[in-house]
Amino acid sequence: MNRRVVEVQQRLAWMREQEIWPNGLRYLWTDAYGVVLLVSLYHDTGNRAWLTQAEWIVAEVERVLGRERGIRIGEAPDRDGQYYHYLAMWLFALYRVGQVLPAYHDRAIELVHEIHGPFVVPGDGIVWKMREDLSEPYPGYGLGALDAFHGYVCYRLLDEVALASEIAELGALVKASYRDMVITQDLALGMMLWMTHFFAAEPWAQLQRERSLAMLDRMWVEREGYFCREPELPEVKFAFTNYGVSVGLQATGAMLDRVDRLDRFFTDYRSGDEYDRAAITHVMGCSSAFPGGLLTAATLSPTAGSRG
Repeated sequence: MNRRVVEVQQRLAWMREQEIWPNGLRYLWTDAYGVVLLVSLYHDTGNRAWLTQAEWIVAEVERVLGRERGIRIGEAPDRDGQYYHYLAMWLFALYRVGQVLPAYHDRAIELVHEIHGPFVVPGDGIVWKMREDLSEPYPGYGLGALDAFHGYVCYRLLDEVALASEIAELGALVKASYRDMVITQDLALGMMLWMTHFFAAEPWAQLQRERSLAMLDRMWVEREGYFCREPELPEVKFAFTNYGVSVGLQATGAMLDRVDRLDRFFTDYRSGDEYDRAAITHVMGCSSAFPGGLLTAATLSPTAGSRG
Protein backbone atom coordinates (compact mmCIF):
# COMPACT_ATOMS: atom_id res chain seq x y z
CA MET A 1 0.00 0.00 0.00
CA ASN A 2 1.18 3.53 -0.79
CA ARG A 3 3.07 5.07 2.15
CA ARG A 4 0.99 8.23 1.97
CA VAL A 5 -2.22 6.24 2.23
CA VAL A 6 -0.93 4.46 5.33
CA GLU A 7 -0.01 7.79 6.92
CA VAL A 8 -3.43 9.23 6.14
CA GLN A 9 -5.20 6.25 7.67
CA GLN A 10 -3.07 6.63 10.82
CA ARG A 11 -3.89 10.33 11.01
CA LEU A 12 -7.60 9.61 10.61
CA ALA A 13 -7.44 7.06 13.41
CA TRP A 14 -5.73 9.62 15.64
CA MET A 15 -8.36 12.25 14.83
CA ARG A 16 -11.15 9.86 15.74
CA GLU A 17 -9.41 8.87 18.97
CA GLN A 18 -9.04 12.55 19.90
CA GLU A 19 -12.69 13.26 18.89
CA ILE A 20 -11.51 15.84 16.37
CA TRP A 21 -13.06 14.38 13.20
CA PRO A 22 -15.36 12.87 12.04
CA ASN A 23 -16.78 12.63 15.56
CA GLY A 24 -16.32 16.32 16.40
CA LEU A 25 -18.50 19.32 15.62
CA ARG A 26 -19.77 19.46 12.07
CA TYR A 27 -18.21 22.09 9.78
CA LEU A 28 -19.23 22.04 6.14
CA TRP A 29 -15.87 22.95 4.57
CA THR A 30 -13.94 20.33 6.53
CA ASP A 31 -16.64 17.71 6.00
CA ALA A 32 -16.56 18.29 2.24
CA TYR A 33 -12.83 17.62 2.05
CA GLY A 34 -13.22 14.71 4.43
CA VAL A 35 -15.91 13.03 2.34
CA VAL A 36 -13.74 13.30 -0.79
CA LEU A 37 -10.84 11.84 1.20
CA LEU A 38 -12.90 8.86 2.38
CA VAL A 39 -14.21 8.14 -1.11
CA SER A 40 -10.62 8.36 -2.36
CA LEU A 41 -9.52 5.79 0.22
CA TYR A 42 -12.36 3.54 -0.91
CA HIS A 43 -11.13 3.73 -4.51
CA ASP A 44 -7.52 3.19 -3.50
CA THR A 45 -7.99 0.30 -1.06
CA GLY A 46 -11.20 -1.32 -2.26
CA ASN A 47 -12.40 -1.31 1.36
CA ARG A 48 -16.08 -0.40 1.36
CA ALA A 49 -15.88 0.70 5.00
CA TRP A 50 -14.42 4.00 3.78
CA LEU A 51 -17.42 4.57 1.53
CA THR A 52 -19.74 3.72 4.42
CA GLN A 53 -18.00 6.35 6.54
CA ALA A 54 -18.44 8.92 3.77
CA GLU A 55 -22.16 8.15 3.63
CA TRP A 56 -22.41 8.52 7.40
CA ILE A 57 -20.85 11.99 7.26
CA VAL A 58 -23.21 13.07 4.48
CA ALA A 59 -26.15 11.92 6.58
CA GLU A 60 -24.80 13.72 9.65
CA VAL A 61 -24.26 16.94 7.72
CA GLU A 62 -27.84 16.82 6.50
CA ARG A 63 -29.13 15.99 9.99
CA VAL A 64 -27.13 18.60 11.88
CA LEU A 65 -26.56 21.39 9.35
CA GLY A 66 -29.26 20.81 6.75
CA ARG A 67 -32.00 23.41 6.46
CA GLU A 68 -35.18 23.63 4.41
CA ARG A 69 -33.02 25.23 1.73
CA GLY A 70 -29.27 24.80 1.78
CA ILE A 71 -26.83 23.84 4.54
CA ARG A 72 -25.58 25.87 7.50
CA ILE A 73 -21.86 26.73 7.73
CA GLY A 74 -21.16 24.79 10.91
CA GLU A 75 -22.49 23.39 14.14
CA ALA A 76 -20.80 25.86 16.52
CA PRO A 77 -22.95 28.87 17.52
CA ASP A 78 -20.70 31.35 15.69
CA ARG A 79 -20.93 29.43 12.42
CA ASP A 80 -24.43 30.47 11.47
CA GLY A 81 -25.58 31.48 8.02
CA GLN A 82 -24.57 29.92 4.70
CA TYR A 83 -21.47 30.44 2.54
CA TYR A 84 -21.77 29.79 -1.18
CA HIS A 85 -18.18 28.57 -1.53
CA TYR A 86 -18.72 26.03 1.28
CA LEU A 87 -21.84 24.81 -0.47
CA ALA A 88 -19.95 24.55 -3.76
CA MET A 89 -17.29 22.42 -2.09
CA TRP A 90 -20.01 20.24 -0.62
CA LEU A 91 -21.48 19.83 -4.10
CA PHE A 92 -18.09 18.54 -5.24
CA ALA A 93 -18.09 16.04 -2.38
CA LEU A 94 -21.56 14.83 -3.36
CA TYR A 95 -20.35 14.59 -6.96
CA ARG A 96 -17.58 12.21 -5.92
CA VAL A 97 -19.89 10.06 -3.81
CA GLY A 98 -22.47 10.18 -6.58
CA GLN A 99 -20.02 8.64 -9.05
CA VAL A 100 -20.30 5.48 -6.93
CA LEU A 101 -23.84 5.85 -5.58
CA PRO A 102 -26.10 7.80 -7.99
CA ALA A 103 -28.58 8.93 -5.34
CA TYR A 104 -26.00 11.43 -4.11
CA HIS A 105 -25.77 12.96 -7.57
CA ASP A 106 -29.51 13.56 -7.41
CA ARG A 107 -29.15 15.22 -4.00
CA ALA A 108 -26.45 17.50 -5.39
CA ILE A 109 -28.71 18.65 -8.23
CA GLU A 110 -31.49 19.27 -5.73
CA LEU A 111 -29.13 21.33 -3.58
CA VAL A 112 -28.12 23.49 -6.55
CA HIS A 113 -31.77 24.26 -7.15
CA GLU A 114 -32.16 25.24 -3.48
CA ILE A 115 -29.22 27.63 -3.29
CA HIS A 116 -28.58 29.05 -6.75
CA GLY A 117 -31.45 31.55 -6.88
CA PRO A 118 -30.91 33.08 -3.44
CA PHE A 119 -27.14 33.47 -3.84
CA VAL A 120 -26.68 34.41 -7.50
CA VAL A 121 -27.30 37.92 -8.80
CA PRO A 122 -27.18 37.45 -12.60
CA GLY A 123 -24.79 39.84 -14.30
CA ASP A 124 -23.47 41.08 -10.97
CA GLY A 125 -22.05 38.30 -8.79
CA ILE A 126 -22.68 35.84 -5.98
CA VAL A 127 -23.53 36.88 -2.46
CA TRP A 128 -20.68 35.84 -0.14
CA LYS A 129 -22.85 34.92 2.85
CA MET A 130 -26.61 34.52 3.29
CA ARG A 131 -28.90 34.32 6.26
CA GLU A 132 -29.42 30.78 7.44
CA ASP A 133 -32.87 30.55 5.85
CA LEU A 134 -31.54 32.14 2.62
CA SER A 135 -34.06 34.97 3.04
CA GLU A 136 -31.51 37.77 2.54
CA PRO A 137 -27.78 38.53 2.45
CA TYR A 138 -26.01 38.35 5.80
CA PRO A 139 -25.38 41.89 7.09
CA GLY A 140 -21.92 43.25 6.39
CA TYR A 141 -21.00 40.93 3.53
CA GLY A 142 -20.71 41.69 -0.18
CA LEU A 143 -20.04 39.56 -3.24
CA GLY A 144 -17.56 36.68 -3.31
CA ALA A 145 -14.63 37.01 -5.71
CA LEU A 146 -14.04 33.32 -6.47
CA ASP A 147 -17.57 32.04 -5.91
CA ALA A 148 -18.67 32.20 -9.55
CA PHE A 149 -15.63 30.15 -10.59
CA HIS A 150 -16.25 27.59 -7.86
CA GLY A 151 -19.90 27.15 -8.75
CA TYR A 152 -19.19 27.11 -12.48
CA VAL A 153 -16.69 24.26 -12.13
CA CYS A 154 -18.76 22.19 -9.73
CA TYR A 155 -22.00 22.61 -11.66
CA ARG A 156 -20.31 21.53 -14.89
CA LEU A 157 -18.79 18.48 -13.24
CA LEU A 158 -22.15 17.52 -11.81
CA ASP A 159 -24.40 17.76 -14.87
CA GLU A 160 -23.98 20.12 -17.82
CA VAL A 161 -27.46 19.27 -19.12
CA ALA A 162 -29.58 19.42 -15.97
CA LEU A 163 -27.81 22.61 -14.82
CA ALA A 164 -27.43 24.28 -18.20
CA SER A 165 -29.19 27.53 -17.28
CA GLU A 166 -27.35 27.88 -13.97
CA ILE A 167 -24.02 27.16 -15.68
CA ALA A 168 -24.75 29.83 -18.28
CA GLU A 169 -25.33 32.43 -15.55
CA LEU A 170 -22.11 31.56 -13.76
CA GLY A 171 -20.18 31.29 -17.01
CA ALA A 172 -21.15 34.87 -17.82
CA LEU A 173 -19.87 36.01 -14.41
CA VAL A 174 -16.59 34.15 -14.95
CA LYS A 175 -16.14 35.64 -18.40
CA ALA A 176 -16.79 39.14 -17.11
CA SER A 177 -14.36 38.97 -14.18
CA TYR A 178 -11.43 36.65 -14.91
CA ARG A 179 -9.23 39.13 -16.80
CA ASP A 180 -9.18 41.70 -13.99
CA MET A 181 -9.01 39.31 -11.05
CA VAL A 182 -5.76 39.32 -9.08
CA ILE A 183 -5.69 36.98 -6.07
CA THR A 184 -3.25 37.57 -3.23
CA GLN A 185 -4.45 35.21 -0.47
CA ASP A 186 -2.82 31.81 -0.10
CA LEU A 187 -5.85 29.53 0.15
CA ALA A 188 -7.72 31.42 -2.56
CA LEU A 189 -4.72 30.94 -4.86
CA GLY A 190 -4.70 27.23 -4.11
CA MET A 191 -8.42 27.00 -4.78
CA MET A 192 -8.12 28.85 -8.07
CA LEU A 193 -5.32 26.56 -9.22
CA TRP A 194 -7.42 23.55 -8.26
CA MET A 195 -10.40 24.89 -10.20
CA THR A 196 -8.34 25.64 -13.31
CA HIS A 197 -7.21 22.05 -13.75
CA PHE A 198 -10.70 20.75 -14.51
CA PHE A 199 -11.10 22.87 -17.65
CA ALA A 200 -7.46 23.73 -18.23
CA ALA A 201 -7.80 24.78 -21.88
CA GLU A 202 -10.38 27.50 -21.27
CA PRO A 203 -9.05 31.10 -21.42
CA TRP A 204 -10.01 31.95 -17.82
CA ALA A 205 -8.20 28.85 -16.56
CA GLN A 206 -5.05 29.53 -18.59
CA LEU A 207 -4.78 33.15 -17.44
CA GLN A 208 -5.62 32.49 -13.79
CA ARG A 209 -3.26 29.52 -13.59
CA GLU A 210 -0.35 31.61 -14.86
CA ARG A 211 -1.24 34.56 -12.62
CA SER A 212 -1.76 32.40 -9.52
CA LEU A 213 1.53 30.57 -9.91
CA ALA A 214 3.38 33.87 -10.33
CA MET A 215 1.78 35.24 -7.16
CA LEU A 216 2.58 32.12 -5.18
CA ASP A 217 6.19 32.35 -6.30
CA ARG A 218 6.29 35.78 -4.64
CA MET A 219 4.77 34.33 -1.47
CA TRP A 220 7.18 31.42 -1.03
CA VAL A 221 9.39 31.75 2.06
CA GLU A 222 12.44 29.81 1.00
CA ARG A 223 14.34 29.59 4.28
CA GLU A 224 11.59 27.77 6.21
CA GLY A 225 9.63 26.30 3.31
CA TYR A 226 6.05 27.61 3.35
CA PHE A 227 3.72 30.00 1.54
CA CYS A 228 2.86 33.13 3.52
CA ARG A 229 -0.68 34.38 3.91
CA GLU A 230 -0.28 37.44 1.65
CA PRO A 231 2.68 38.84 -0.32
CA GLU A 232 3.23 41.59 2.25
CA LEU A 233 2.89 39.27 5.28
CA PRO A 234 5.91 36.96 5.03
CA GLU A 235 5.76 35.87 8.69
CA VAL A 236 2.05 34.94 8.66
CA LYS A 237 1.40 31.30 7.88
CA PHE A 238 -1.31 28.70 8.43
CA ALA A 239 -0.97 24.97 7.99
CA PHE A 240 -4.45 24.39 6.56
CA THR A 241 -4.12 27.12 3.94
CA ASN A 242 -0.72 25.81 2.86
CA TYR A 243 -2.31 22.39 2.49
CA GLY A 244 -4.91 23.99 0.23
CA VAL A 245 -2.13 25.51 -1.85
CA SER A 246 -0.52 22.07 -1.97
CA VAL A 247 -3.66 20.55 -3.48
CA GLY A 248 -3.80 23.29 -6.11
CA LEU A 249 -0.15 22.82 -7.03
CA GLN A 250 -0.54 19.06 -7.30
CA ALA A 251 -3.64 19.54 -9.46
CA THR A 252 -1.62 21.63 -11.92
CA GLY A 253 1.64 19.70 -11.56
CA ALA A 254 3.55 22.79 -10.49
CA MET A 255 6.16 23.47 -7.76
CA LEU A 256 6.04 19.89 -6.50
CA ASP A 257 9.37 20.33 -4.74
CA ARG A 258 7.74 23.08 -2.68
CA VAL A 259 4.77 20.82 -1.94
CA ASP A 260 7.16 18.33 -0.37
CA ARG A 261 8.94 21.06 1.57
CA LEU A 262 5.79 22.58 3.03
CA ASP A 263 4.58 19.11 4.03
CA ARG A 264 7.82 18.62 5.95
CA PHE A 265 7.67 22.06 7.53
CA PHE A 266 4.11 21.69 8.82
CA THR A 267 4.62 18.15 10.09
CA ASP A 268 6.46 19.61 13.10
CA TYR A 269 5.05 23.14 13.10
CA ARG A 270 2.81 24.20 16.00
CA SER A 271 0.99 27.52 15.90
CA GLY A 272 0.18 27.48 19.61
CA ASP A 273 -3.49 28.25 19.02
CA GLU A 274 -6.71 26.38 18.28
CA TYR A 275 -5.52 25.40 14.81
CA ASP A 276 -3.10 22.84 16.24
CA ARG A 277 -6.06 20.55 17.01
CA ALA A 278 -8.63 21.93 14.58
CA ALA A 279 -10.21 19.40 12.25
CA ILE A 280 -9.63 21.67 9.26
CA THR A 281 -5.85 21.50 9.82
CA HIS A 282 -5.69 17.73 9.92
CA VAL A 283 -8.28 16.92 7.25
CA MET A 284 -6.62 19.38 4.87
CA GLY A 285 -3.26 17.82 5.79
CA CYS A 286 -4.60 14.43 4.77
CA SER A 287 -5.89 15.93 1.51
CA SER A 288 -2.45 17.34 0.78
CA ALA A 289 -0.78 13.99 1.43
CA PHE A 290 -3.37 12.07 -0.60
CA PRO A 291 -5.45 14.37 -2.84
CA GLY A 292 -7.13 11.40 -4.54
CA GLY A 293 -10.56 12.41 -5.78
CA LEU A 294 -9.72 16.10 -5.62
CA LEU A 295 -7.82 15.52 -8.86
CA THR A 296 -9.36 14.91 -12.26
CA ALA A 297 -7.79 11.52 -12.95
CA ALA A 298 -8.54 10.06 -9.54
CA THR A 299 -11.25 7.65 -10.65
CA LEU A 300 -9.27 6.36 -13.63
CA SER A 301 -6.66 4.48 -11.62
CA PRO A 302 -6.63 2.97 -8.13
CA THR A 303 -3.54 4.98 -7.19
CA ALA A 304 -4.06 8.14 -9.21
CA GLY A 305 -3.55 11.37 -7.34
CA SER A 306 -1.24 10.03 -4.64
CA ARG A 307 2.43 10.90 -4.24
CA GLY A 308 4.86 8.17 -3.31
